[in-house]
Amino acid sequence: MQTSESIVCKPTPWFTLRAGAMLAMFSVFCVMFYIDGTTGYRKKNLEYYLEASFQQADKDFKRMKSAGDLSPESWREFASAQEVPFKSDLSLLPEGTKLPMPWPAVLTDFDRMKSGQPHLLWQEFSGEQRMSKTPPKEPFSAAKIHEQIIVFYVCLSLSLLTLFFLIRTMRRSISADSAGLTTVTGKVIPYDDMKTLDLRKWDTKGIALIEYQGVSGSGRARIDGLTYGGFKQENGEPADRLMGVIRENFSGEIIEYTSIEPEAVSPQAPDDARKADAENLP
Repeated sequence: MQTSESIVCKPTPWFTLRAGAMLAMFSVFCVMFYIDGTTGYRKKNLEYYLEASFQQADKDFKRMKSAGDLSPESWREFASAQEVPFKSDLSLLPEGTKLPMPWPAVLTDFDRMKSGQPHLLWQEFSGEQRMSKTPPKEPFSAAKIHEQIIVFYVCLSLSLLTLFFLIRTMRRSISADSAGLTTVTGKVIPYDDMKTLDLRKWDTKGIALIEYQGVSGSGRARIDGLTYGGFKQENGEPADRLMGVIRENFSGEIIEYTSIEPEAVSPQAPDDARKADAENLP
């Protein structure tokens, strides 16, 4: 007996939350890799060479002090003539960087340099310049910077692909009534065309497959209960209700997992048992 109940299963919050989380993750990665590939790594290269000048200034200060020819005037004159030791291509530095670049002004201060703690001077300087207090251990190469741009495009492609599937899925639904099943693509499959209903993954993954052939054509329709409808009791278990309508109207072959009962073992005759025991003895 066919039922007249009609069930419509729309995308579930389970799917939208997962797809939304993936979209957010790929979008964040896009921003991070784009920044690193365009400006981030170049700024870190600048920080690396600037911090190196602090270390070099400390070495020169100690060398001149041990030589006995160090005074505030001589140090100021020496430090003012020094340049940040850039060794990379200008294209690997932030746009607008002007070379040669003199040492930061703090390195010309004789009293500040007497402390012999260049890392503290760098922390103070980097804080004022809004730079990292821990610059990279080595400058980033052109290949490394280009690599960030490549990964950016990969993440951008994944973001657009996720967005496409999210929008497409949100506009779809699965429905079933007394006339037949309407798939996510809008195809109507009458029950008379349905040949087999595969439910082996329905209880574990919420997936059912329907093979059909007839006036609706031939092929296989997929029902994803986790994506469409869901199985939550507070929502009325829409996916199970949809499957209930299909099964009530379906007349073909249903494929399900069945438990196999162990074959009954006939009791062993006493003589046979004794013979088996004797054969097992050493």
